[in-house]
Amino acid sequence: MQSLHQLFLDQLQDIYYAEKQLIRALPKMKKAANDDGLRQAFGNHLEETEGHAESLEEAFRSLGLKEKSKKCQAIIGILKEGDELVADFKKSPALDAALIAAAQKVEHYEIATYGCLHAWAVQLGHEEVADILERILGEEKKANETLTELAEVSCNPAASPERDGEMPNLASGQRSRGKSTQSTRRLESSGSR
Repeated sequence: MQSLHQLFLDQLQDIYYAEKQLIRALPKMKKAANDDGLRQAFGNHLEETEGHAESLEEAFRSLGLKEKSKKCQAIIGILKEGDELVADFKKSPALDAALIAAAQKVEHYEIATYGCLHAWAVQLGHEEVADILERILGEEKKANETLTELAEVSCNPAASPERDGEMPNLASGQRSRGKSTQSTRRLESSGSR
C-alpha cells in the first residue's frame, strides 16, 4: 500500500525536476522579453529558482536522502505550451503578454505543488523540510504577484487594440473602429479579473 510519505517523496522529486527545467527555460524567456521590467523579473526569478533547487537538495538531505528527480510531465507540458505561445506571438506587440501568461501557468503549478508538499511535510512531522517548502512557496507567490503587476501595468498596454483605434467587439469576436463604450470597458475589465 502506498503511503503519504511515499507520495510526499514522489512529489518532492517531481518538483525538483521542474525547478531544474525552469533553470534552463528562464534565460530564454528573459532574452525573448521586450519590457525591461519583465526581463528583470525573469532574471530575479532565475536566481530564486536556482536557490529553490538548492533548498530542495537541503530538504532531501534533511530527510537523510540524496537528491533525486523524477520526470515531471506537467512542467514539460506547461513549458511546451509556453514555447508554442511565445512562438505564435514572437513578432507581435503581445509577446510580453504571452510570456507572462506562460510564466504564470508555471507559477500556479508550483504554488499548487509547494502548497501540498508543505501541508504534507507538516503532517509527517518534517519540520525543517516544512520550513524550507514554506519559504519557497512564499517566493513563488511573490513571483506570481510580480507577473500580475507587470501584466496590468507595463506589458499589456502595448498589445491593447486601443493603441491603434481598434476595439474588440465582444459579442461577435470582431474588431470595430473607434472608441470603446463605457459598458464595453466594464465588460473587458470584469472579464480580466
